[in-house]
Amino acid sequence: MSDTATVPTPVINDEIELTEKAVAQVRRLMEQEHIPAHHGLRVSVKGGGCSGLSYVMGFDESPRETDRVMDMHGLRIFVDPKSLFYISGTVLDYSDGLNGKGFVFQNPKAARTCGCGSSFGV
Repeated sequence: MSDTATVPTPVINDEIELTEKAVAQVRRLMEQEHIPAHHGLRVSVKGGGCSGLSYVMGFDESPRETDRVMDMHGLRIFVDPKSLFYISGTVLDYSDGLNGKGFVFQNPKAARTCGCGSSFGV
């Protein structure tokens, strides 16, 4: 038996989380754009951007066959498996402060990000 304690490995949630501010803003956008309430928010990643990968958000009527479907405060979120690999554990927030308005991705897997916050690298 060893005297050294083992340090637990941090667990990264295999889902993404939206703050209440982010959910409220998504709902505002759905209302402004006349998106039906049964649609879901698609969060994904695509290649590109100054750091290698970019976040993409949009609305879909229904999930694709392989999507992970999550429910955050009554809002459905759709994430494809490839994107989930890069953004699992991410917290999506919304900032409306003096330094700018917009969605903010707090991604624990991002090793580097660009100045605008819309692209990242792992």
